[in-house]
Amino acid sequence: IGAAKLIVVIAIFLLTFYVISQVFEIKMDANLGHIFARSALDAAARSTKPPRYKCGISKACPEKHFAFKMASGAANVVGPKICVEDNVLMSGVKNNVGRGINVALVNGKTGEPLDTKFFDMWGGDVAPFVEFLKSIQDGTIVLMGTYDDGATKLNEEARKLIAELGSTSITNLGFRDNWVFCGGKGIKTKSPFEQHIKNNKDTNKYEGWPEVVEMEGCIPQKQD
Repeated sequence: IGAAKLIVVIAIFLLTFYVISQVFEIKMDANLGHIFARSALDAAARSTKPPRYKCGISKACPEKHFAFKMASGAANVVGPKICVEDNVLMSGVKNNVGRGINVALVNGKTGEPLDTKFFDMWGGDVAPFVEFLKSIQDGTIVLMGTYDDGATKLNEEARKLIAELGSTSITNLGFRDNWVFCGGKGIKTKSPFEQHIKNNKDTNKYEGWPEVVEMEGCIPQKQD
């Protein structure tokens, strides 16, 4: 009888162990399956995520072109932003923007940034701006964006020099208009990269200021 009991106990123990091991393995298999399924979903999500292009523009630029994206200021609150080849040249975060016309210069052959400056066209003097415009070297890409007011102190000489960079809207730029422009020294043609919105109390988005203007594109690299 004792031996029979022992056999039964051993049998029960082995059966219990087998059942537990089977349940455990099933759980392990389920967990592994869940992990693999999640990995597959993550991989699928990564593959369907839209690619990011330089400066966050909507499509990739062709070879021998520089990607750029820019925005004018918003009223007198948020400064303009200028990005070229994924390099933010001017922005409120960088703390290098100001009231008036904000200018970034870029090497037309390499895409390397050369200089950034802003000129107060409300309370400042236009003379330093004129001298700066005259000093720009041939082959330089010039990007400009207004903040607050970029027109009050502009004179005919400054407007003419900006027009020579390829701008068509500069002649009509008025008090508190929003404007962004990308041209070049020695361009010889009108630039396709320009956005201008008039300050109009009937259509202004902000009290006293029009909405922000934004622009993106691909600047052809200067060829020798």
